[in-house]
Amino acid sequence: MNKNIKLYQFGMSLIELMVAMVISLFLSAGIFTMFSMSSSNVTTTSQFNQLQENGRIALAIMERDISQLGFMGDITGTDFVVGSNTQILAGIVPNDCVGDGANNATLPQALPSHFRRLWGYEEGASGVVPFDCLTGVRDATDVLQIKRFIGPSTTTPTDTSRFYVGTTANQAIFFTGAQTAPILTNGRFWEYQHRIYFIRNDGNIPVLRRRTLTVDNGMANEDQLVEGIENIRMLYGFDNDGDSSPDSYMPASEVTTMMWDNQLFQRLVAVKLFVLVRSIQEDRSYTNETKYQLGDKTILAPKDNFRRKVMSTTIMLENPVLIRS
Repeated sequence: MNKNIKLYQFGMSLIELMVAMVISLFLSAGIFTMFSMSSSNVTTTSQFNQLQENGRIALAIMERDISQLGFMGDITGTDFVVGSNTQILAGIVPNDCVGDGANNATLPQALPSHFRRLWGYEEGASGVVPFDCLTGVRDATDVLQIKRFIGPSTTTPTDTSRFYVGTTANQAIFFTGAQTAPILTNGRFWEYQHRIYFIRNDGNIPVLRRRTLTVDNGMANEDQLVEGIENIRMLYGFDNDGDSSPDSYMPASEVTTMMWDNQLFQRLVAVKLFVLVRSIQEDRSYTNETKYQLGDKTILAPKDNFRRKVMSTTIMLENPVLIRS
């Protein structure tokens, strides 16, 4: 055997190693990009689903109340006149929310003016006296007050936390479930409800809220309904020619005192409701450059990292006759 034969061990050259590293870097970058895009798509899809669901819930909750505007059982369409066709046995409402107008508390008052069942305004608008029971309402958002009966009628008005009204076609008696129900020939009993919808932040999250009437706490009961509702806008549709179809829609600032009090020939037959929904979490990879239109109101591009969506519905009132019969 020739001892002069040398043994060589072959491997990768430096150039080959560098080429392999470059290829690996490209593959890693591609995988990272795909992962980042996938994660971004998941975030975007999740936020859009959240916007859609929160907006749907907010519209459904408010639509149910608004569609029943003016429902007052057997006395629907007739004004409440204390001392004539209306009695108040319920006493004084604690923590009441009193709105603008001469007769706009929770219960009808002994005043020679129409009892206001509906009222709304834009927070911060000039010339508006807002509810003094509300604090921290988001500026430039609409506030809506609704008073109505809740059906179906009941034969046992005994829930001590609730207000009730006994009615016939020409008489109404307000009382609480803790009181003995009045005797009314051919009368029926209904739960009476006073609600106020508004928006206030919870930290940095805007929340649609509602004040609701109870006996012991009056109008101080506050429910957090839906997170992410950043703005609401109502346009009120009035029928001017008696065909039960809206001839014009207007914001609360254009509805006159006489129209709120139903002292003109116009009657409210529809409401257009707009909600601006905002995502709960920021997405730092996204900048919002979108301008939003809420009916007659334009929201400028916020230039932040929150996604938003406008949702709307037109509500034809089931009980549009709010004027005196």
